[in-house]
Amino acid sequence: MKKILLAVIVVLLLVLVAWPYRAEWLLRTVIGLDNLRNPVLENQPVNWQRGEHAPADKRPNIILIVADDLGFNDISFHGGQQATLPTPAIDSLAQQGVSFSSAYAGNAVCAPSRAMLMTGRYSTRFGFEFTPAPRSFAKMFNILPQNSDAVHQPEVDMAAVDRLPTFQSMGMPTEEITLAEQLQAAGYHTLHIGKWHLGRDQGMRPEHQGFDESLLMESGLYLPVDDPQVVNARQDFDPLDQAIWLKMRYAASYNGGPAFAPKGYLTDYYTDQAISAIEANKDRPFFLYLAHWGVHSPLQALKADYDALAHIQDHRLRVYSAMLRALDRSVDRVMQALVDNGIDDNTLVIFTSDNGAPGYLGLPDLNAPFRGWKLSYFEGGVRVPFYVRWPQQLSPGLRYDAPVSHLDVFATVATAAKAGLPAERVLDSVDLLPYLSGDKQGLPHEAIFWREGDYQGVRAGDWKLMRSPNPNKIWLYNLKDDPLEIHNLAADKPDVVARMTAQLAEHNSQQQDSRWPSVVSLPVLIDKTMAEPATTDDEYIYWPN
Repeated sequence: MKKILLAVIVVLLLVLVAWPYRAEWLLRTVIGLDNLRNPVLENQPVNWQRGEHAPADKRPNIILIVADDLGFNDISFHGGQQATLPTPAIDSLAQQGVSFSSAYAGNAVCAPSRAMLMTGRYSTRFGFEFTPAPRSFAKMFNILPQNSDAVHQPEVDMAAVDRLPTFQSMGMPTEEITLAEQLQAAGYHTLHIGKWHLGRDQGMRPEHQGFDESLLMESGLYLPVDDPQVVNARQDFDPLDQAIWLKMRYAASYNGGPAFAPKGYLTDYYTDQAISAIEANKDRPFFLYLAHWGVHSPLQALKADYDALAHIQDHRLRVYSAMLRALDRSVDRVMQALVDNGIDDNTLVIFTSDNGAPGYLGLPDLNAPFRGWKLSYFEGGVRVPFYVRWPQQLSPGLRYDAPVSHLDVFATVATAAKAGLPAERVLDSVDLLPYLSGDKQGLPHEAIFWREGDYQGVRAGDWKLMRSPNPNKIWLYNLKDDPLEIHNLAADKPDVVARMTAQLAEHNSQQQDSRWPSVVSLPVLIDKTMAEPATTDDEYIYWPN
């Protein structure tokens, strides 16, 4: 009887201890069952289709390399204020080509920004306003422990969560014409490696949107969590980071086939495959979209890269910097592959990031000297590295200072490839080549816009305006006089506010409503990382998604 009583007491104690975490354990169970239903196979070799020799076709090859969440200050070409390691390969793209000092992401978050890169159109023209995410991610904000003392809490609309379409069906409408489709129609062989985030079904996968071949990132681990080659860093202060570690797997797929394990550290694996794809297509014009996951969280570095950075004392910064080291190595290896295959001079290479670095990593200097983070329209969230190298056509070392946008990749590449531009639709993209050659003067854009629900921004000339409903505030800066956005002139320049507000209204009148609702509003501090405690005096915005 005493043993039974003791067993009952033990069970009750276990229930009492586990009860506060019951929702998290239920979530773990659901994710585990989903992983069992959708297993990841062992590594499968990718055999890239080989091209035939086409000596008469002198059009340039195109390589678009897009990093994920890369900070402006991560690149040593910009001054290296972070001072953790140099990025010589990425720097060389800027030194050997054109560097754009005022280049802007299409949005301050990944998926809409990538939609604009692929279409040359504001993604709000076709209802792609918010980043697709599984319902479980929104629910995790209610399930995982939150800091009850935080000044600003995430806001989740659970009724809207239940109205969300499936994650696979949230993407670009198939009626949109992607850069890959435009180049494919002109005879280019089109290849995609890495992240997509623009839809998974209903004809929205890369191989349905103009890519002849697609090696797709199926989840988000760089290596299995317990792999002896990897060093991990977790951000316990960030619910999103906790969700990523719970949900993500180590997986890829080829042209819609089953998920399989990549081979090696993800950044290096994508690079290996990019080099193989270049070698297979060296004899015909090709377009390679190398969409790296690096340096997006989860923070996972190759141990060899981590060990090489012993001078960095902070563990989290060291892991992040080791990830950046792998990204720079990737650029070096891809560029060497062009030389090795004899196609370096006539390959147009573009390097950029989808948006600025996030504050939720807890690393304060990633976007320095600019204020703001990913998920904000301050310069730190939207000003990105942007370099174009084409030895046969562009003089090395040119710096271009006028504002340009991710939108411009479409028209610039399509024109260089003699692929034409889509008709019967508004195209927001501008061909930058005439501005670089001096054939055109003035600004490529009268204004550049950003929109995420009611949080919106516009840059017109030297002026930049942002407005937010939460907090209810307007920011206005003259970036020529105040490039670091220190002095808010909204109260002093009502005429400029009125003019730019009218520009926003005209822009919004041409856009569509979002194809799915916003379900989460996340607080974003402008001048602090998530690792630092907020005060009531801190500037902030709420980012809707």
